[in-house]
Amino acid sequence: MADTHHDFVIVIPVADRPRQLEACLASLAQLRRTYPYPGRVSVLVAEDSLMPENCHRHAALTRQFSRGGLTVHHLGQAEQASLLAGLGPELAPALAGVLGDGVHLARKGAAITRNLAYLWLARQPDHGRRRLYWFLDSDQEFRVSVATEGYATEGYATEGGVAEGVTEVYATEVGETLVYALDYFKELDRIFRTTPTRILTGKVVGDPPVSPAVMAATFLEDVLAFLEEMAALDPEAACTFHDPGQPADDAAYHDMADLFGFRGERPRFRFRCPLAGPHDHADCLAEFARRLPRFFQGEHPTRRSYHRPGDALASVQPARTIYTGNYVLGADALEWFVPFAQLKLRMAGPTLGRILKAELGPAFVSANLPMLHRRTEDHTGEAECRPGLEQRDEGVDLSDEFERQFHGDVMLFSVQRLWADGAPGADLSPDQVAETVAAVAAHLRDRYNQRQLRARALVGQLRGGLEAPGAWWQGATAGAGDRFAPVRTGFRQFLADMARHFDPEAPAWQRIDALSAGRQADIVTALLGHARTRSHWQAALARMRSTQS
Repeated sequence: MADTHHDFVIVIPVADRPRQLEACLASLAQLRRTYPYPGRVSVLVAEDSLMPENCHRHAALTRQFSRGGLTVHHLGQAEQASLLAGLGPELAPALAGVLGDGVHLARKGAAITRNLAYLWLARQPDHGRRRLYWFLDSDQEFRVSVATEGYATEGYATEGGVAEGVTEVYATEVGETLVYALDYFKELDRIFRTTPTRILTGKVVGDPPVSPAVMAATFLEDVLAFLEEMAALDPEAACTFHDPGQPADDAAYHDMADLFGFRGERPRFRFRCPLAGPHDHADCLAEFARRLPRFFQGEHPTRRSYHRPGDALASVQPARTIYTGNYVLGADALEWFVPFAQLKLRMAGPTLGRILKAELGPAFVSANLPMLHRRTEDHTGEAECRPGLEQRDEGVDLSDEFERQFHGDVMLFSVQRLWADGAPGADLSPDQVAETVAAVAAHLRDRYNQRQLRARALVGQLRGGLEAPGAWWQGATAGAGDRFAPVRTGFRQFLADMARHFDPEAPAWQRIDALSAGRQADIVTALLGHARTRSHWQAALARMRSTQS
């Protein structure tokens, strides 16, 4: 009997992250040992590094893992330029907005890098076999985080703390374990074989997939609650911050979750202390202060998400957002490139998702197949590569990322309004688009202003609580000197970094205001040109397919 399983090509854009790429590929190798899959699995590593030595290291990793049994191809920058050249002198310039100019091939952005990978995929013959293309990020792994106490272990058959059928686990912190709990290939193959799905998105667990620019208020709320609770406790008493806590559901970390349709009360989340062994509240406070800088690297220390087990096929439901670090295309869905890539705005996935929801309907779905997202490296507490963040003498500067987040939101909600009744095609008028973008920008500026005021108020409250004369962390402890000096220093730097982003004259707001008129004009132009770009894209795919070898 012929094998009807899908083959998989896993696509990993990478920019200057050799260590995280290695961890990602190693997790894939372990997944295949844990859950053998009868179809073919290969990997495409799409290069976007700035540093030549990292390009070489990425290429070396592909060779290393290929020798180990994975089939890995490194799509280097020279090969990317060759792909663009193959489009010819008419198509390549017409698609520069989504594929780049073929000259600036370093740090061109993940969206352009993904689109270039689409072209490479279109050139590969299928040999009569069904194929799926799975896109992810280099800071993700093929496993999930589960809480070892409380809600998240419900549904796992366990023995000695290890999920049944899982051959390898990695304990990372007290109360959290990383496990190979999902047979991704089997489940994805089953969904695409038994449903009309053309594009599927999973989610991520662990670190949130959004920018610190839109998580500040939720984290400040939690930090304030933590400090207020800690102030009333005995510093030398055994630590009481080890309860399982409540799960962080979708967008629990987002300051403006209501914009995305999430309703209900937004409770504060309690810090779950990761320290093992005997320790007191003073130790817990010191650990919390040590983790504060990780927020600016993309972690949310109080609102982590965990996998909830369940049948993947039963979880399939209509989607509206693409998680660009975890989405799967059927081989007939390469026409759905990542749009507006030239703008390098954040929210590219949700923007594409709104278009897919309007145009594909029930063929665009989500399923309970999350991947582990790890923003930082354990030994440094920092991301290996973090574009958009600058470390200045005075502290962290997220102005660039902040501006790309704001105008990414403008693009997202403009698309949501314009595509509300289905695909507009070429029917959009310049006046309609310009009025929509201006209205969305004004509305979002008001919402961002409200959040700015809230964040500033929380920073003030936290500063008052930290510097309260009677607080036990203000003084030395017997025989230990001033053990709390690093705690105060850590909190003060964190608050200074927060204030720098939410003061009325903050560089981030100045950057947003200075670029807003030009950004809005660029968004209008991109939206008006989208139908024409899609026509050129279809021609590009046809040309790539004609050169299959």
